[in-house]
Amino acid sequence: MFGPRSSRAESVTCIACGESVSRSEAREYDKHGDRWDRRNKTFEHLCKACFAELCQQPRDGLETTLDAAGAGKTDQGTFLKRFRELSEGDTHRE
Repeated sequence: MFGPRSSRAESVTCIACGESVSRSEAREYDKHGDRWDRRNKTFEHLCKACFAELCQQPRDGLETTLDAAGAGKTDQGTFLKRFRELSEGDTHRE
């Protein structure tokens, strides 16, 4: 169903901190929010420490904000600037 384990990468890079960790020490992250539909999909990964720190937060609107900031469509600097601007705008709403 998921393919042989031997075909999976032995190490992955955490998208939050950039550390290379073994796949068994990482958590899959699907920016589209549908991790169960695995067809033709590659996942990003978070190390367990970043997962615990970052993913225990409310995620309402996160995928929409990532898309609006240009995730996967623009360079990292532009994406981070846009994401910060969009995120800070959310904190000022009443």
